[in-house]
Amino acid sequence: MSSQPQVSPLNIGIDEASRAKIADGLSRLLADTYTLYLKTHNFHWNVTGPMFQTLHLMFETQYTELALAVDLVAERIRALGYPAPGTYSQYAQLSSIPETEGVPKAKEMISLLVAGQEAIVRTARSIFPLVEEVNDEPTADLLTQRMQVHEKTAWMLRSLLEE
Repeated sequence: MSSQPQVSPLNIGIDEASRAKIADGLSRLLADTYTLYLKTHNFHWNVTGPMFQTLHLMFETQYTELALAVDLVAERIRALGYPAPGTYSQYAQLSSIPETEGVPKAKEMISLLVAGQEAIVRTARSIFPLVEEVNDEPTADLLTQRMQVHEKTAWMLRSLLEE
């Protein structure tokens, strides 16, 4: 998806073409983050089994963190001068995280969330070369923070799958 034209001229030391590419990458990150938020919230509502209480609370902590993250990513897109995507159809088009049909068992939920966390790390990492090339430190900082959160969360979820 190509970002829409910027709303007003910006002079922040990053050329327009680079800002557009970064905004496109961040739009994919936003879509992944929102998709994982929705999936995690769904699993929070629908988890069952012997680990119900643990997973119910863990998923709540995770979807709350993701809800805050979507705002940070969207606001960075806006700071670069572009509109942030905000519809389900845009997210479905941009996200690398597939929807989950039905209600999986708890262990499959955990596996799906690990995959989603890792997908977000890959999306964030894919934006880094351009961000570094144009010295976009605020975006680099955001990406670094997001990768740290998602790598740690994936590790914690993965540990639940070990026998």
